[in-house]
Amino acid sequence: MRDAVADLMRFIDRSPTPYHAVAESARRLREAGFEALQETDPWSLSPGDRRFLVRGDGSLVAFQAGRTSAVEAGFRVLGAHTDSPDLRLKPLADAEAHGYRQLAVEPYGGVLLHTWLDRDLSLAGRVALRSGGLPQSVLIDFGRPLLRIPSLAIHLHREVNQEGLKLNAQTHLVPVTGLEGAPRLPELLASELRAQGHGELRADDVVGFDLALYDAQPAAVCGARGEFLAASRLDNLASCHASLCALLDASGSGPAGSTRMIVLYDHEEVGSRSAQGAGGTLLSDAMERVVSGWKGGEPQGLARAVARSVLASVDMAHAVHPNYADRHEPGHRPVIGRGPVLKRNANQSYATDARTAGLVQQLSEAAGAGLQHFVSRSDLACGSTIGPISAARVGIATVDLGNPLLSMHSCREMAGTADVAPMLALLTRFLGGVPRA
Repeated sequence: MRDAVADLMRFIDRSPTPYHAVAESARRLREAGFEALQETDPWSLSPGDRRFLVRGDGSLVAFQAGRTSAVEAGFRVLGAHTDSPDLRLKPLADAEAHGYRQLAVEPYGGVLLHTWLDRDLSLAGRVALRSGGLPQSVLIDFGRPLLRIPSLAIHLHREVNQEGLKLNAQTHLVPVTGLEGAPRLPELLASELRAQGHGELRADDVVGFDLALYDAQPAAVCGARGEFLAASRLDNLASCHASLCALLDASGSGPAGSTRMIVLYDHEEVGSRSAQGAGGTLLSDAMERVVSGWKGGEPQGLARAVARSVLASVDMAHAVHPNYADRHEPGHRPVIGRGPVLKRNANQSYATDARTAGLVQQLSEAAGAGLQHFVSRSDLACGSTIGPISAARVGIATVDLGNPLLSMHSCREMAGTADVAPMLALLTRFLGGVPRA
């Protein structure tokens, strides 16, 4: 039996950025017999075919074709997102101040800023290298403490504990990388890529980058009885991992009637408005090509397939905070360790409705997973997910669910070890598979 918690920890530690999360997912899919597709090639599919595609390095779709056409049997889709709130490097990142070498950053998404202070931070992402045509993109991960954002000593801000810490994202979050004279960013990148086997690169071979800071501390189990999982990027790599494992487990038992699919989007934390985000065409393109690639396709095939399909948007949910219980709706307070959470919002910040909620209720009962419920307080704004965006973009029936989480959008978050396996069992059943014993 797979140790689901240990496997999730490995997945997170290997995925410091969306690009690495997709690369790790693709590696696992290949090992399980899934073959890569290119969007530039025609697709031809037969029952049981297992395929995947990557768009923009940070988003992925994978599927197992059903025993019958999706036009007749529809899709069962799991959706999650690969990105997390963090600090991203600005294009001209090198800076110096008062004898220190620093890097200019900007917040990506709804960052809980103070949690990035006084941590051992590393750097990862993708680098564009000079070539004769379109630059070559390669992944990079320094994999060691490289940067730090030091707090201001209390002696210089004695009122901080009474007045609260107020951070300016422009001036207070600039990380230190070394003292004056330390290598500039292009030299650092070229040196690290040489060490990783990319040849004799020079600093001027680096012509672009998409780089993010991340906490160098690996994921860990904690708590008096090992109840908790502490890690960066649990929102939403935990859901990516669960969706991927559910597809791999379900597909191992052979094709179902419907086509099983997962879609892992980038850019959810900043609104999903991109070519590889939920507001783009990635899911609808993939579904249309599965329909048309099946033995020549059928008239009006995509609309007919979508009408028979269901999407589960899997994103982490707010666990009740024991020190701030008043911030939660009294009748809907999910607790870590008590299983998956069904998310509802009357104003459509979540896409769950009675039918899709009922489907998940029945599946959770069959999986023995338990089911908790979450709605926001009526006087607090509700967050959102890829669920409503995908539902509107594709026209697919959708449900929003996820595992309970504390410290959401912190540099390091906290979930429950007992919630990992039940979510995997629930999602495997959603895809028409049988959970592993």
